Amino acid sequence: MPPASATRVLVIDDETAIRSIVRAAVESSGGIALEAATASHGLELARSERPALIVLDLGLPDADGVEVCRRIRAWSAAPILVLSARHSDAEKVTLLDAGADDYLTKPFSTIELQARIRAQLRRASMGPVPGGDAPVELDGLVIDLAHRSARRDGAEIHLTPTEWGLLHALLSRGGRTVTHRQLFDAVWGRSHGDAQQYLRVYVAHLRRKLERDPLRPQHILTEPGVGYRFALPVRESAG
Repeated sequence: MPPASATRVLVIDDETAIRSIVRAAVESSGGIALEAATASHGLELARSERPALIVLDLGLPDADGVEVCRRIRAWSAAPILVLSARHSDAEKVTLLDAGADDYLTKPFSTIELQARIRAQLRRASMGPVPGGDAPVELDGLVIDLAHRSARRDGAEIHLTPTEWGLLHALLSRGGRTVTHRQLFDAVWGRSHGDAQQYLRVYVAHLRRKLERDPLRPQHILTEPGVGYRFALPVRESAG
């Protein structure tokens, strides 16, 4: 029997087989799986049990999965990993805009599912927001958003206010993918305009200043058709 402190993962999926796969993946890692076959039951369990992570299927019988994602995100910071048989970039963007943290396309392997769950739980337990409450240090680059300072190998890097805004929007998501629209709204505060074109220009500026090799970026990564992600260093666990 798992200890009371075991990580609880809620899986909301109307397919018994999928719930069984997720349950086995969670339990084999020492966690506890909570199951719901409908959106209404899933929302109820999310509120009452406060799971550490939620695995959400889009094809629910009583509600649209994207709306369920939005409703959970309105009050919960728990990572949401979405399962779907759909493959389009537009779908991924919609889900990330609704508050999802990751996206896994069916069919998937148990190994990949476990890796995605571990990654989301690791990010959720990182504590202070990287670059906001604590400086980010990696490969000679030190970024301190709180004091608006950036250095590469000890040399100061000058960033414009717009570049700082873009960097803050990326770092504050803790290594998660941020969609074009989310970045555009966060930096420019507009609901119109060509988000991808603006971002291409300013991401190129940031890469020239922050990356050792802007043509082969290691920090500011492109998620094709979706957005960008700042690759944060993985902290080793004490155990």
